[in-house]
Amino acid sequence: MTRENQGGSRGWAAARKGVWSGLRFTSLRLRLVLVFGLVALTAAVSASGIAYWLNREAVLTRTQDAVLRDFEQEMQNRAGALPEHPTQDELQHTAGQMANSSQRFSVLLVAENAAGSTVYGGSGGLGGFALSDVPQSLRTAVDKEQKVTSANKHPYHLYWQRITDDDTPYLVAGTRVIGGGPTGYMLKSLEPEAKDLNSLAWSLGIATALALLGSALLAQALATTVLKPVHRLGIAARRLGEGKLDTRLRVSGTDELADLSRTFNSAAEALEKRVADMADREQASRRFVADMSHELRTPLTAITAVTEVLEDELEFEGEGGSFDPMVEPAVRLVVSETRRLNDLVENLMEVTRFDAGTARLVLDDVDVADQITACVDARAWLDAVDLDAERGIHARLDPRRLDVILANLIGNALKHGGSPVRVSVARADDEIVIRVRDHGPGIPEDVLPHVFDRFYKASASRPRSEGSGLGLSIALENAHIHGGEITASNSSDGGAVFTLRLPQDPPAAEDDAGDAADAGDAGDAGDAGDESKGKDAKGQV
Repeated sequence: MTRENQGGSRGWAAARKGVWSGLRFTSLRLRLVLVFGLVALTAAVSASGIAYWLNREAVLTRTQDAVLRDFEQEMQNRAGALPEHPTQDELQHTAGQMANSSQRFSVLLVAENAAGSTVYGGSGGLGGFALSDVPQSLRTAVDKEQKVTSANKHPYHLYWQRITDDDTPYLVAGTRVIGGGPTGYMLKSLEPEAKDLNSLAWSLGIATALALLGSALLAQALATTVLKPVHRLGIAARRLGEGKLDTRLRVSGTDELADLSRTFNSAAEALEKRVADMADREQASRRFVADMSHELRTPLTAITAVTEVLEDELEFEGEGGSFDPMVEPAVRLVVSETRRLNDLVENLMEVTRFDAGTARLVLDDVDVADQITACVDARAWLDAVDLDAERGIHARLDPRRLDVILANLIGNALKHGGSPVRVSVARADDEIVIRVRDHGPGIPEDVLPHVFDRFYKASASRPRSEGSGLGLSIALENAHIHGGEITASNSSDGGAVFTLRLPQDPPAAEDDAGDAADAGDAGDAGDAGDESKGKDAKGQV
């Protein structure tokens, strides 16, 4: 395929996509077109229906009046001239004369001859007009003698009815000669009038279709004019949602849509200012935590050295130590709290690295079972932990960060769960799945959604505990930087289960060992925080 053809295909695909997106069933454009179309269709159909009905009645009434008037005159002039008891030949001859009138209808005359028998005389047109072609209700009305009054001067009247035979409309009429004589029936085809009415109906239908098409085109043009500012507003809102907070709309005119654009610009400006203020406060907070943690390192190092000396003195107290029994509890408290404060500072430094985006992976080929064994052995947990892991399950991971994750999960299970703690390792597709299960009471259901929150502690009555509330949060961040995940749940057999899933090959990593070791410097964290602020693209919609 040539480059020109490729460009044409892309253009056609884009145009088709634009048409379909503009005709979504939920789009305002389509609804406007449909509303305009329905209004135009209703108006056109109503007008066409009224016009067709009025013309139909006018055509049929005019034809009907002319035929009935001619038939009535023929009955008076020709049928009235027959003797009281005519013969069949006389009826036949008179019917033929009546049928030759200007309206060209078929005639059937019915009378009694001198012998008292009923005789018929027809014009013979239309395949033979017979009495059976006349509806019974019409014959009954024609034969019924009415009482003569001042309002009704004749005992018999002319009656008519419209019928359809083989999809062809007919006019049927009948009457009796006043003063005695034959009864006459007339049959007139209305097919020419029906054809005229059909032509009218087609014309009105075409006019309705044209009106509908014109209204649809008008609605499309109007929708394009009206919805263009709305479309621009949608694009601007999408850009605003993508973080481009400096997006603004061009405002023109003084209508409601222009007011909406001004309101959007004001809201976007206020949002940009508020987000900038929040980002500045967040950055200042991160700098404060990083600087505070960094500054605490130096005095904590000295204090830790002193507490280690005190701790050694406590251990050898039984061998001639000189601590006053009244001072010993205070010394032990200082030692434990100093260790806790040191852990808290280290955790805060680690959290600062994650928030600033300076945490890096230092990958190595790791035997997961050996790594777990080393973690448990280094912390003297071998007697309390059961390991169910085959050697030979390798993955490219950061050993230091994996050790942090395992130490937090296993330590948390030993501290808050119940022994024995069971650690199992399995391979699932391209993932390494590590499960840490304890045999304690489990995690309350209301606590499960918050176990990885920072500084969260399940018991509000024990705000002072050995942990800082950051361990599981740091473990989760370390899993995320590997492209993995940690979930917490309760086992059906009792106890809590933490499941760690790590890819065998993380999506992004850096092999510079110095990054992970020294990323906690306060100045570096602050600089990274500045760089992590996204740059908003400039533009106006």
